[in-house]
Amino acid sequence: MSTITELITYRSEEHPNLLWLEVNTKDGVTGLGETFFAAEAVEAYIHSNLAPMVLGLPAEDIELVHHKSRPYVGFVGAGMELRARSALDIALWDALGKSVNLPLSILLGGRIRHQIPVYNTCAGNRYVRGPKVGSTDNFGLDKPVKQEEFDDLNSFLNDPVSLAASLLEMGIDSMKIWPFDYAAEATQGQFIGPSELAKALKPFELIKKKYGNKMQLSAELHGMWNLPESLIICQALDEIGMRWIEDPVFLTNADGVRELKRAVRSRIALGETRGGADDFKIFLDTGALGLLILDLGWCGGLTEARRCAALAGAYQTPVAAHDCNGPVVLTASVHFCQSTKNAYVQEIVRAFYYGWYDEIVTQLPPIKEGKITVPEGPGLGLELLDDFKKRKSTFSRKSNKIG
Repeated sequence: MSTITELITYRSEEHPNLLWLEVNTKDGVTGLGETFFAAEAVEAYIHSNLAPMVLGLPAEDIELVHHKSRPYVGFVGAGMELRARSALDIALWDALGKSVNLPLSILLGGRIRHQIPVYNTCAGNRYVRGPKVGSTDNFGLDKPVKQEEFDDLNSFLNDPVSLAASLLEMGIDSMKIWPFDYAAEATQGQFIGPSELAKALKPFELIKKKYGNKMQLSAELHGMWNLPESLIICQALDEIGMRWIEDPVFLTNADGVRELKRAVRSRIALGETRGGADDFKIFLDTGALGLLILDLGWCGGLTEARRCAALAGAYQTPVAAHDCNGPVVLTASVHFCQSTKNAYVQEIVRAFYYGWYDEIVTQLPPIKEGKITVPEGPGLGLELLDDFKKRKSTFSRKSNKIG
């Protein structure tokens, strides 16, 4: 039985919200994990709190480590503690896969599918790079570093029809945009006037007019609206036709989501910022969810994601894996989707995938004709590039070890 002997973290000034975690075992196997948001704080927690809990524990007993690492506070929601445990859990599954020379999707029970359709979240290359997460200040439109191949956030605001055409040319027939955020920030989500509503609806209307049902549209509201204004927005989106409406209200009021769904035809999707299965049950109990969205880097890793999917399955609700963070979580998510019956679709951000993901890891999950599969190899099927670890912009490497 191999034990956990070392935890190593990496941060990069190019991607200050991302944190990578390597787990070394007594047998010489290294597993890779990842999480997102407030990376410096999560890194500090890993080395001051998490490492003393898990160093010396058996690396293959992932369920035991998951239980032992549950803190007295911070064990629900998508807070710092759970983000740290998520990165650790992904790394342990990766190490287990390497130790038995099998891909994660096989270890998770076997593949029910070999590929899954993707939808594109229309961010740009520099989206959510800074600390003001959820704010239009963090759209990344004011800090171009180079000419982007896929400047999708700018495009959905200013040229949505060409954006949809570009995606369809790649075989991607589903996209998600969020033109309501400016209006939400102007009033703290308390009021949207007719002109602001019409302006935010325009990108959806233009794409629908040009492409009809060839392009599936989803709206992200980022939990920024009160219930009455969200109802106005959602009913207007209903008339256009949405694949889903995501986080229509701030995710603290399950009853509000139930009330909203009574008046809205579109599928309601939510969940990525809430955490794990205990959090999700509160919203699943409403009967209002058409899609449960989870993030493997926030919800507790693969161990907890499997619970979330099983719970959602009991409610006859599909799940989708979030990707607006980094290449490791995306890859773990595709393994998860391969082995999960009620996996519905996989999110990608093509501006990230084709823009900088391959500057960090050795392989990416291949995308072809609008579908994604896992890279070849055991575990996740990828590693951090040696060059990335040595890069000047990789400004933090910390280690806790025993033995």
